[in-house]
Amino acid sequence: MEQATNIQDIPVIELIRSAQEARKKAYVPYSGYAVGAAVLTRELRIYTGCNIENASYTPTICAERCAISKAVSEGSRKLKAIAVVGGSKEENGTQFAFPCGVCRQVMREFSDPDDFLVITAKDEREYRIYSLSQLLPESFGPDNLIEGGTK
Repeated sequence: MEQATNIQDIPVIELIRSAQEARKKAYVPYSGYAVGAAVLTRELRIYTGCNIENASYTPTICAERCAISKAVSEGSRKLKAIAVVGGSKEENGTQFAFPCGVCRQVMREFSDPDDFLVITAKDEREYRIYSLSQLLPESFGPDNLIEGGTK
């Protein structure tokens, strides 16, 4: 079993700042709702992502999945935390942005839901921290499919 994440081991402000920088790159010509995310791996590497809209809508990718995909494509499959910032492209820090259901399920694939932290922030001073299990209770993951689990 993995050791529980200690909040002191998470560079919360650095993650929020990284998510804010990623948000600036969001491609949101349709909704105008820009989101940035920064995911922290067990190896303490940070990967960022932004939302990328598409006129067809279905191919749109969320910032959280963008960041996680970058981490996984580089070989990091054990995640510790993610920071998410979002709001109108013209405004900064106006609301808390929470991961959608699909993003929460992708987070579940690469983390222990009791141990993975989700940081949603308006800015570096105003943020909230949740465990993934709080945001995705009674989740379905790899351990439900593979005998003995692979956490």
